[in-house]
Amino acid sequence: MSASPPPSDRGSAARPLPKPGILDIHAYVPGKAKAEGVENPIKLSANENILGSSEKAREAYAGAVGEMHIYPDSRTTILRTAIAGRYGLEPERLIFGCGSDEVFAILCQTFLEPGDNIVQGEFGFAGFAIGAWACQAEVKIAREPDHRIDVDELLKVVDERTRLVFLANPGNPTGTWIPFSEVRRLHEALPPSVVLVLDGAYSEFVGDPSFSDGLEYARTAENIVVTHTFSKLHGLAALRVGWGYGPAEIIAAMDRIRLPFNTSIPAQRAAVAALADEDFQRRSIALVDQWRPWLEQQLGGLGLDVVRPSATNFVLVGFPKTARRTAAEAEAQLAAKGLLVRQLVNYGLPDHLRITIGLEEHNRAVIEVLTDVLKR
Repeated sequence: MSASPPPSDRGSAARPLPKPGILDIHAYVPGKAKAEGVENPIKLSANENILGSSEKAREAYAGAVGEMHIYPDSRTTILRTAIAGRYGLEPERLIFGCGSDEVFAILCQTFLEPGDNIVQGEFGFAGFAIGAWACQAEVKIAREPDHRIDVDELLKVVDERTRLVFLANPGNPTGTWIPFSEVRRLHEALPPSVVLVLDGAYSEFVGDPSFSDGLEYARTAENIVVTHTFSKLHGLAALRVGWGYGPAEIIAAMDRIRLPFNTSIPAQRAAVAALADEDFQRRSIALVDQWRPWLEQQLGGLGLDVVRPSATNFVLVGFPKTARRTAAEAEAQLAAKGLLVRQLVNYGLPDHLRITIGLEEHNRAVIEVLTDVLKR
């Protein structure tokens, strides 16, 4: 990919040119949604909720059809009130985005200038880095031994120009997590000028008592922002609703550059209904708790390297050199059978596949195809 020209050349260029660094950014690559020659494939490539979304959320969404001509509430008041009540948070310390991706981007825009940097794990979510590079900041990478965040490795790369440390716990695409004692140790070792961003996109799937998403800890911290999304557990990926909680000063600064009307009326109403539908949430978690260990056991039985401990609605599996097929070959064979999983070349994991937990028939079909592929 060609690099952007130096700033001195842009004013005399024959056409408008983007600022330095923009053309060096690789656009985000989503999970595959189609397979050639296959109608209605099973999509296990994007960690969407295989149960769909709450019936109550769908009803709330449909009920907003008569207000399509009206601008949404820019303050997201109904959802702000619902989340504050559900988690016992101060409403004024919440910010909302078009998915948590936008919250990450606003954080970068608020705190980064050229020469600053963010720190993230080597398998961190691609959206973190894109937001930093767009601000002409650097991205410093910390090693993740055994595909797991290591606090000491993160701290090694923090320097005087670090402004944000991004920690997805559990991580994507690894699925691994660290106990909150380690998160606390990281926070206590960071300079007070650095914002620790705790991405809790998959936190609802963790049942271990040593885990916390950090909301309670963030209540008294001056440099922690916790984010959540309605895309995973709640099954509202199409509606793009995410939120963050942090110190009032940080949230107020972010709100100054947040675009107005960034969450729609149907999305706000559906999110409120989804948050209240605890039965749907329980069923979604129960399905993952039942089939994730089964899928891990079956994949391991095929001689593949299952990354553990996973605490998400997906598993990460490696194809060792002793396997008869590569990850790319296995992904192609699964796609040919109408089963879409995620290749991870862009995450530096070319020998791995990420597989979303599906319904029983989906999970069994994945194992059946892989069994055939690996024995062939």
